[in-house]
Formats: sequence, C-alpha cells, structure tokens
Amino acid sequence: MGKILQLKIILRDIEPKIWRRFLVYDNISFHELHGIIQDTMGWENYHLYEFDIGGDQLGMVDDDALDSNPKQINALKTKLFRYLQTEKQKFLYLYDFGDSWEHELIVEKIFDEIPKGVSKIPYCLDGVRACPPEDCGGESGYERFVEILETGKDPFGEDVVELKEWLGDWKPEEFDINKINKIL
Repeated sequence: MGKILQLKIILRDIEPKIWRRFLVYDNISFHELHGIIQDTMGWENYHLYEFDIGGDQLGMVDDDALDSNPKQINALKTKLFRYLQTEKQKFLYLYDFGDSWEHELIVEKIFDEIPKGVSKIPYCLDGVRACPPEDCGGESGYERFVEILETGKDPFGEDVVELKEWLGDWKPEEFDINKINKIL
C-alpha cells in the first residue's frame, strides 16, 4: 500500500491556531489529499485549491480553459510520494482563491506500517478548533463572526439575528475527532 505519512496542517493567519494531525498513504494523489483535508478541517469543498511544493504548483488542470496556468501540475495524476519523501518537509495548501485560506503542511513522520491504535487510513489523530465557515470573507470575516458570537454585536452594525442564523450551529472552539474519523 505504500508508506504512511503523518501530516500536520495549520491554518495560517488565525489566532489561536486551527490545526489537524492526520495519517494518509503516500500513494494517493494530491487531489485525494485535497479531499482528505476538506474532511479533516471541516471545509465543504466549494472552491478551487492549489498546493505549492518548493515552487511547483499542483491543482486542477483544465487544458481547455483560456486562463489556465500552463505550469500547473495536475493534482489528479500526481501521487504524494513524488514530492513528499522526508520528515520535516513543509508545503502550502491554498483553499478558496477568494477568501484565500492558506495552510501550511508538515510531514511530521513517515511510517512503513499502520501505527498501533490506528484502525484505518486516512485517520485524524488530533486537532483543535473548528475551521471558519465557508464564504465568511477570509480572516477579517472570520474575526467578525467570532466577535458576533462572543459579544452579540456586529462591528458593522448589521442584523445579528440574521448573521447568527447564517452561521447555524457553528462554534469556533468545537473539534469533534470522532465525527471527522467517521467521515474519513
């Protein structure tokens, strides 16, 4: 089945940090890793993404699109083991080019077999806090919604009831590892 990578993903520019630690096989594609990140972080896969590894950009390649990046490497066809081969290696993941959620990933460990106590791969080992809601407006929008939930007031004076309704049951401090592993 290949080697197993222990990855840590950290959402940049948010304090306190939002992160996850999870296991994946190194013979999956970067597109499959994107899907695992979506499930692990709690994103809903509404937007485009891109990985940046040492200046190489991997994402969805559309050969017919006029505005496509001719240098972009096809994430559907590229396996992790082609790029991720050493512990402590870092790379970037950008999700939602509008809100620009930038994540740093670190290859923490590489295993030859499934670690004890782990029942399946992919598998989430640990993490903290909920990811921001989709389409909330990036870092400043996230901070606004946290303030609304904490104070009951909107710094922009909009209808708080309507904004809370839009947020639904989202709680910024919530992290449910069992729910994530059921999804994975």
